[in-house]
Amino acid sequence: MENPFVLFGNQIIERDHVSIDMEDRGYNFGDGIYEVVYIYGGEPFSLNEHFRRFEESAQKLDMKLPYSIEQIKEKTAELIMANNIHNGIVYIQMTRGASPRAHLFERESACLITGFARKMDPPAEAQEKGIKTYLTPDIRWLRCDIKSLNLLGNTMAKRIAADHSCGEALQHREGLCTEGSSSNLYIVKHNEVRTHPATNLILNGITRQHILEIAGEEGIAVNEEPFTTEELQAADEVFISSTTMEIAPVISVEGDVQATYPIGPVTRRLQEKLKDRIKQHRVHQ
Repeated sequence: MENPFVLFGNQIIERDHVSIDMEDRGYNFGDGIYEVVYIYGGEPFSLNEHFRRFEESAQKLDMKLPYSIEQIKEKTAELIMANNIHNGIVYIQMTRGASPRAHLFERESACLITGFARKMDPPAEAQEKGIKTYLTPDIRWLRCDIKSLNLLGNTMAKRIAADHSCGEALQHREGLCTEGSSSNLYIVKHNEVRTHPATNLILNGITRQHILEIAGEEGIAVNEEPFTTEELQAADEVFISSTTMEIAPVISVEGDVQATYPIGPVTRRLQEKLKDRIKQHRVHQ
């Protein structure tokens, strides 16, 4: 098996040796959190930012880390090395652990950390040529700011998009656009970038945070305000971002509105500057 080593508790072991309890609350309730970190040239990008959010998600869900964040980061580095990942992802998950199935959780339950690493090249074609998207109502719960395992709404939206030959689903709540099923969403109008503010209705993506910083450095205006589906339809440029996607231009939207878009100069500039930041990070490791 490729990449056979996984993280289980505080041990790096072969994947075939892992056994998860049938009453693990992650399995029964989706009661847990996760992070996905991209690896470039063997080095994880923005590891500290990802695990700061991991800790924040745990606090919001009243979960206690079984080890320090520094210990978890050390095990993450060991996992990457054990699987010899040059370009790819590392996935770290924590559930509230195993207990007799009941909705009420115990605060002192022993949380379980697991993880895997996988080889994956950056999606160069989507970044260069753009992707098609499908706009659908946002049916997710109201705490999208927590990077939890509760992703059923996201997966349903992604399936709908794929059924219409689209690479991503865009979502809206009663006409106000939120984000993609696995990405943050941006429009450009008159050279101004607009994106939903980091409220409970979206995940404040790590790549999103880099983009906003880069926009400030480059003098690109950013307006963190909700925008409507009509404004999405009338945008000059549209793009999405995520850890695995970086920045991908959106070339069309179907579903609740229909439009096509050019791959514009603001999107290209942000793409270039984000790649520069990633390269600088690798140099300084």
